[in-house]
Amino acid sequence: MSEQQSALISHEPLSNIVKQIIIAVLFSIAFAYIEAAVVVYLRTIFHPDGFTFPLTTFGTSPLWRQLLITEIGREAATLALIFTAAWLFGSNRPQRFAYFLTIFAIWDIFYYVWLKILIGWPASLFDWDILFLIPMVWASPLIAPVLISITLLVFAMIIFFRSAHGKAIKVSPLEWLIFACTGIVVLVSFCIPGPHIAEADFKSYFYWPLFFAGHLCAVGMFVKCLCSSKIR
Repeated sequence: MSEQQSALISHEPLSNIVKQIIIAVLFSIAFAYIEAAVVVYLRTIFHPDGFTFPLTTFGTSPLWRQLLITEIGREAATLALIFTAAWLFGSNRPQRFAYFLTIFAIWDIFYYVWLKILIGWPASLFDWDILFLIPMVWASPLIAPVLISITLLVFAMIIFFRSAHGKAIKVSPLEWLIFACTGIVVLVSFCIPGPHIAEADFKSYFYWPLFFAGHLCAVGMFVKCLCSSKIR
């Protein structure tokens, strides 16, 4: 892997970075509103008496199945838009990676902020939600994905700060593989409760130790890369 390929981000003036980040944040907040608005409509259709777990009526009618297919397509389009925006904001692969982290994190956090403003939900960060449907149902307490988003945002800001000072964060192929594995562990912790969201004991299927294992390993690996980049 070359010096350029192994760096998470290259040097760029701080003023340019700040301007781009502000635009990216505004885009993410607006996109989060669109996402929240769609969910408001879906909950009005399928949960007129309130959105509460366990979701005993989830996927039980022909209309559910029809709109679930549409919803899966919308989620795929959402990911495509986030990737596209990150590609346009960044001028090279490392920058695009950092912008992806920023856009995803702000979009995810403000999605819940907008829902709170629009419909007064969630009541707390320990309320449960369906997070994603690709390739299966993901579910967890809200605090878990919000914690992930805050972590990704911190990662991105550190990368941007270092880039303004011409200091790259270098990641080896093995370290990238470990990052991927930690991500898979976190995703598995979300997917395990998915098939059980209609059951009374749905909460018991979210394994906090598994979630924190993946999350803390990712944080530890980032810190390792950050520290080792100072002496490379």
